[in-house]
Amino acid sequence: MLDPSHPIAQLLEEDRRYPFEAYVFVFEALHYAQHALNMGAEGPGGTSAEPSGEGQPSAEHHVTGQELCEAIRRYALEQFGYMAKTVLNNWGMHGTGDFGEIVFNLIRIGQMRKTPSDTRVDFENVFDFDAALKQEFKIKPSKEP
Repeated sequence: MLDPSHPIAQLLEEDRRYPFEAYVFVFEALHYAQHALNMGAEGPGGTSAEPSGEGQPSAEHHVTGQELCEAIRRYALEQFGYMAKTVLNNWGMHGTGDFGEIVFNLIRIGQMRKTPSDTRVDFENVFDFDAALKQEFKIKPSKEP
């Protein structure tokens, strides 16, 4: 259960557009972008805090809005396959602008960070949501012996 004093719990009370799962998914997609897809430039600052063992923030990979949108798309297809669009729609995400709204909500409560040049506009209309989350379903004939 989410601690009611946690900033995300308070955010969910203030802004009911997206459920907790949507925020978790965006965090996971950011991690996927940085580590699985090796997106982003290494350096100070960035889109999330990753503390090192010494209590100091480690070097981070800053992922741009466009890169994060692409990572979210790939991660959704990997996790949910043909149901990716349906799952994201169910969480209130109907376009890439919704990714930006979630990210900037997380920035506002101190759960993600941004560079001075990052804006919500970076997330607007990055790709056609319907087309980008659609996978072709093809039935291959079985080979008979």
